[in-house]
Amino acid sequence: MQGECQPETLYEVLLWAASHHDSVEHAAQQLTGVPTVNDLRYHLDKFEDRTTVEQQVNAALQSHLPSGIVNHRHRLAIDLHLLPYYGQPSEAEAPYIYRSQAKAGTTSFFAYATVYVIRAHRRVTLAIHAVRRGETAVAIITRLLDAMNPLAVKVERLYLDRGFYSVPVIRWLMALKLPFIMPAIIRGKTGGTRALCRGRRSYLTDYTLSSTAHGSVTCPMVVVCRYRNGAQGKHGIQYLLYVVYRAKVAWSQVHRHYRDRFGIETSYRIKNQARIRSTTKNPVLRLLYVALAFILVNLWVYLLWQAVSATRRGSRRVFQECFPLKTMLSFIRQVIERRFPLARAVYLPMPT
Repeated sequence: MQGECQPETLYEVLLWAASHHDSVEHAAQQLTGVPTVNDLRYHLDKFEDRTTVEQQVNAALQSHLPSGIVNHRHRLAIDLHLLPYYGQPSEAEAPYIYRSQAKAGTTSFFAYATVYVIRAHRRVTLAIHAVRRGETAVAIITRLLDAMNPLAVKVERLYLDRGFYSVPVIRWLMALKLPFIMPAIIRGKTGGTRALCRGRRSYLTDYTLSSTAHGSVTCPMVVVCRYRNGAQGKHGIQYLLYVVYRAKVAWSQVHRHYRDRFGIETSYRIKNQARIRSTTKNPVLRLLYVALAFILVNLWVYLLWQAVSATRRGSRRVFQECFPLKTMLSFIRQVIERRFPLARAVYLPMPT
């Protein structure tokens, strides 16, 4: 990069757009002294190697973590984050389009798998992986766990979404002896997992999950029996099924512990406050914009734990109400605007 468009300038424009939940194009119009929109697009289009970008953003995610994360044992959650894709993908885009159930008027998505630490006041994203079309669930989990190797983080318990409920995933995790909790899908009218929904008490049993393509696997299944008591206008018994392997959790408490996994979905909603708005179909830029949002959220959690907190007996008190994410994003914008002031005039084109 040459001239006024240096890497620092480019990333400051990206940070302003992310902190404002705005587009790069509008950022170039609002900030004075930055390169033109066409110059920014020219340099952003240089991001072509998605593997390299993924490695770099994962290094950034792991660069500033609250104390007590590195070289410790944690409960981890893995999930998929889907962003809708509209239109007919080109030959270059097709390998990066993930097909899933219909949502927001489409069945095509940019898919990103993340691994997330479940720990009070230190819920950070440790790695992100851009999912390719046809990539198996086992490959996705393997890539995320491999990306955490520099942190020496050990798995105390792994929480997985029901979308991972399959013979290959269960067989692979049991072969690695990784403790995990995964909700099972209730299928069948009288047989299958539906046959386990009986009785008035939670219990543990062995269940054999079969697949035409991948054979079968026998796994420990916890059947949780809950009473709705009028919740959401419903009454009677509700059965919840979980595959629970090597996780030291009481049967009746499995559902309560699994609810901690929902924090990863909260992280997706929070990061939307710092995601660059874009209509680009470039899969590498999409990954960069999504990862930048997660990096900013990680930075916010790090600052909360390290600077906006106080030690006390038994635990540390974090003053999140004094420093919400929007405040940090506002600070970032103010710093960038000192160097590149906001435009105060509109210039019309000359008549021809």
